[in-house]
Amino acid sequence: MAAEHETVDGRKLRGQRRRAQIIEATLAIVRRDGATGVTHRTVAKEAGITTSLTLYYFATLDDLLVAAVTTVTDEYTDRIRQLIESDEDPVEGLAQLIAESAGSGRARALAERELSTLAARRPALRPAARRWRDNVRELARTQTEDPDAIEAFVALSDGLCTAILLDNDEADPVHIRTVLGKALQQT
Repeated sequence: MAAEHETVDGRKLRGQRRRAQIIEATLAIVRRDGATGVTHRTVAKEAGITTSLTLYYFATLDDLLVAAVTTVTDEYTDRIRQLIESDEDPVEGLAQLIAESAGSGRARALAERELSTLAARRPALRPAARRWRDNVRELARTQTEDPDAIEAFVALSDGLCTAILLDNDEADPVHIRTVLGKALQQT
């Protein structure tokens, strides 16, 4: 019976690896060509597998895109959760995270932004795409109870991310922290 259990676990592990491979191929296409470049065929080619395999794991294009945006937002969720639970200044940590959009995290941030924008047209993507905003909202609540300040903070965080991606310049986390702090000042 132990050998049967190991075989099942081995298949499950291979399936998880294959799913991850397909999702990473999807994100590579989004980073390179934008979300409009994602099809089962292009993902299969990028992953070096058959199209039928992508369809086995992700029956629809929306399933595939939801998995991709979820993967990206899971990473951001983990980072923001760590900021909220840390003894450090969570706003400073968020400023650092936003500033990474201009550097090492640019490709990931660009993919997340592209997929989040696509969610405006594809309702299936919306719950996963909203997670960034929900997490930033929760972080803001650690600083203020003012609902207007919280919404301003969330909108400003989104706007700063977009501006950094559009400008493609270095981002100053100290400046970002200052700007975010102003949004939290209650009137």
